[in-house]
Amino acid sequence: MAQAIHGAIERTGILVAEAGTGTGKTFAYLVPALLAGAKVIVSTGTKTLQDQLFDRDLPAVRESLASGATAALLKGRANYVCVYRLERAAREARLGSREESAQLRRIERFAALTSSGDRADLADVPEDAAVWAHATSTRENCLGQECPRYKDCFVMRARKNALAADVVVVNHHLFFADVMLRDEGIAELLPACNTVIFDEAHQLPETARMFFGDSVSTGQLLELARDARLELRAAGGASPELDRLAARLDKAARDLRLALGDDAGRFGWPQALRRPGFAEALQRLGVALETLAEPLAEQAERSEGLASCARRASEARARLARLIEADGSREVRWVEVFAQAAQLHVTPLSCAELFRRQMQDHPRAWIFTSATLAVGEDFSHFTRELGIAEAATRRWASPFDFERQALLYLPQGLPPDPNDPSFTDAVVEAALPVLRSSGGRAFLLFTTLRALRRAHELLRERIEHPLLVQGTGSRSELLARFRTLGNAVLLGAASFWEGVDVRGEALSLVVIDKLPFAPPDDPVLAARIEAVRAQGGNPFSELQLPQAVLQLKQGAGRLIRDETDRGVLMLCDPRLLSRSYGRLILQSLPPMRATRRLEDVESFFAKIAA
Repeated sequence: MAQAIHGAIERTGILVAEAGTGTGKTFAYLVPALLAGAKVIVSTGTKTLQDQLFDRDLPAVRESLASGATAALLKGRANYVCVYRLERAAREARLGSREESAQLRRIERFAALTSSGDRADLADVPEDAAVWAHATSTRENCLGQECPRYKDCFVMRARKNALAADVVVVNHHLFFADVMLRDEGIAELLPACNTVIFDEAHQLPETARMFFGDSVSTGQLLELARDARLELRAAGGASPELDRLAARLDKAARDLRLALGDDAGRFGWPQALRRPGFAEALQRLGVALETLAEPLAEQAERSEGLASCARRASEARARLARLIEADGSREVRWVEVFAQAAQLHVTPLSCAELFRRQMQDHPRAWIFTSATLAVGEDFSHFTRELGIAEAATRRWASPFDFERQALLYLPQGLPPDPNDPSFTDAVVEAALPVLRSSGGRAFLLFTTLRALRRAHELLRERIEHPLLVQGTGSRSELLARFRTLGNAVLLGAASFWEGVDVRGEALSLVVIDKLPFAPPDDPVLAARIEAVRAQGGNPFSELQLPQAVLQLKQGAGRLIRDETDRGVLMLCDPRLLSRSYGRLILQSLPPMRATRRLEDVESFFAKIAA
């Protein structure tokens, strides 16, 4: 694999490389990256892998090669302490609780000692603590070069290091933010590099669609209204007229959320327009934003803070206008509703042409790698999504001995239709004897939160093993407890299907309730299905099935993470055997011995115990 990547770098080619678990793909691309002698960007799907690459893998490879190549880690702005906002928060004392005040003091002490300002290095303040909003900046509220503490800015320091380094480790979100925004500083990264390597590349199409689209959230607008009032007072006195206009924007944003009703979820634009009062609330929001943006622009010279608010108002106006005028043949408009906020989105139906355009500005090598890029031996779904049909494709199977290390269990007696209301109950009943045989040590992965909650109800009183449930703590906390306990059962949905690495006996069973087909009423998928159909294609075979296969491969990949691991993969969806596409899905999984007999599962675990 390293040789294939080296060859692609030498000829500035495009390579799509699937490498099964245990291949060592990180080393396979880091070795040629360090030997290349030119600037390389490595982009990962998660900040966790980003940190692992920079803190563990890169130093190991650099030492082994006795390489003098320099490396830098670069994250998005919100990952670094903002000295200016931190000082301002401490001065204004606007925090909601004593605990938040104590956390802010800890961040202040950290900021005085740290050289990186990376909030991941401060374990004393939880990652999801509300206080971070006061101690970090966003693209919207950053003052840039006008900031009084610009010289002490941790973000600028990280970017400066990245510009000077031979290997820069970023994540997909930051990569696309650079591509889309050509933000100050990192804009120079991409043009300067000779090779881009994407790890966890299966996430790219989704991330690209998000960044090539646009969104406006009521939360952002409420924050803008609040900040405008604060900045006016800080600049030497409030303006009653501007105060009134900011209050009007605040009310318009809240009214829009109220017009969308109580049900959280995602739905299409036509559905939103059918909600009583939504169209009127949207119009009032546009007017409120416009009437605030113009006087804010006139006040911009009074302070950096007011200039920032004026810029944010102008950008929000432009995004809202794009959303209202979106081209329905190439983009889809949709709404996401949360308990306290709503987000309006416009998303391109395809990111292939837009991504392709980014690849053409300068000749360089492009490497895409992941454990899940192909359906069987076919890479066409992934290459079509990104517009890279001419890419060379290679596949390396996992070196693990799945025949010996794992067993695939397809239980009998489940309802033939996975949408049957009793299906989750039947899955839990089928899983209970397997959980007894495995001694817990299991992930139960569900395709919906409703099924997860129902399974929790059913299992709570019926198993003797510790039960951990997604949503009762952060993912990292739950995984740490799972590893420490050694015999726990963890119930998870979407975020536990990938990027989770539990080696050893703590995880010996993975149960998956259904094939992870995306819900067809999802507004983006529904629009993409219609677009494929309009072009004479088959949405199921071109879109829905490949996505489900890749997602299932991710979930199944949680089981065997090491050459000494042993375990059972229990797939409960009867369509694997009753539908013609089931064979293709099974062929895409690692080559495990399959059984439908519970006795074989019990015998497998008995052998492990022995």
